[in-house]
Amino acid sequence: MSLPSFFGDMSMCLWRQGKGTSSKDDGMHVTLAERIREWNTRHEPLLRLILLIIFLYLFIFSLELMGASLKLFGKEFARSLIYTTTNPVAGLFIGILATSIIQSSSSTTSIVIGMVAGGALEISSAIPIMMGANIGTSVTNTLVSLQHINRSNEFNRAFSAAIVNDVFNIFAVLVLFPIQIATNFLNISATFMGETFQYIGALTLLSPVKMLTYPLVDFLKEHLGSYPFIIFILSLLLLLFSLKMMVDALRVLVVKKAEVWFDRFLFKTAFHAFLVGLLLTVMVQSSSITTSLVVPMAAAGVLTLKQVFPYTLGSNIGTTVTAILAALVTGNLAAITVAFSHLLFNISGMIIWWPLKCAPIFVARSFSQYSMRNKIIPFGYIIIMFFIVPLLGIYFFR
Repeated sequence: MSLPSFFGDMSMCLWRQGKGTSSKDDGMHVTLAERIREWNTRHEPLLRLILLIIFLYLFIFSLELMGASLKLFGKEFARSLIYTTTNPVAGLFIGILATSIIQSSSSTTSIVIGMVAGGALEISSAIPIMMGANIGTSVTNTLVSLQHINRSNEFNRAFSAAIVNDVFNIFAVLVLFPIQIATNFLNISATFMGETFQYIGALTLLSPVKMLTYPLVDFLKEHLGSYPFIIFILSLLLLLFSLKMMVDALRVLVVKKAEVWFDRFLFKTAFHAFLVGLLLTVMVQSSSITTSLVVPMAAAGVLTLKQVFPYTLGSNIGTTVTAILAALVTGNLAAITVAFSHLLFNISGMIIWWPLKCAPIFVARSFSQYSMRNKIIPFGYIIIMFFIVPLLGIYFFR
């Protein structure tokens, strides 16, 4: 055997042996990876639940921190802030714009609750902001519908399913806002409910949880008390972060399972659809997610506009739970009054417009068909309705 042939055979033998060993190692790695993946899948609900508890604590902590920071600003700051929102029309547009920007009415209402508890907002100024938040939150599902814009029939169904919530909220504001200005009925009714809750001791239910946040709040006040603006920004970032992470955790735990049931039996009657929207939003704590969830189903023709409408009414009521939770955390009667006013506003709007559902459904369907004429119309609607009009309203009515 020649020398080159010997080395060639030897190298080929080593190459085959190395390849076999590598394959075996790869098999071990694959097995280990599969075991890790299997463990994660099996324990994912438990991990999500633990994360949910952590982010719930951060949410409660952020509200306590926000109230503490606003008190550190002093009375002059509170007076100046209250002065800028004394015009209820300006407050309404602030609610629309703020919620359109952060795309979460839960975040807006929680911030408002924290500011009321901290003495920076009065109840009369906070209620119009809550109304505006109802309109602003529907920008998310409207944006979701745009993914179908290149398929005419799908887009017609998706866009009408998205804006039917816009139309309902606008109609509710058009009727209830003037009544609120004239009679203050939301404040009166919500105050009665808040006092009842206080009387039965419901405001003390979360006291043990609040006690866990006090040491950290006191620590930050002690070391950053001279810089209340930093504490406020920190509380705001924590609130938005914790609420988003809570929603993400709940979405994995609840929404993906609910999708399977939707087209089977959950939308058989209008009342069933209403309950699904309410309960799912209570569990997920985000009406933006639950209303956006049905837009692709409507686009595919699985759900009709008549089925989507009561579902959105339920989601509007379900989303008020976040504000009520935030108010209970503060233990402040004024804050829980504002939270109940948000609930009463949605219930009042539902009582008026559910029997007259043909009106918002007709407007949503008609505008959707009109929007099919030009692709610019849906984009123009979003920009004008959710950003330009509120900015102009704030400028002229501040």
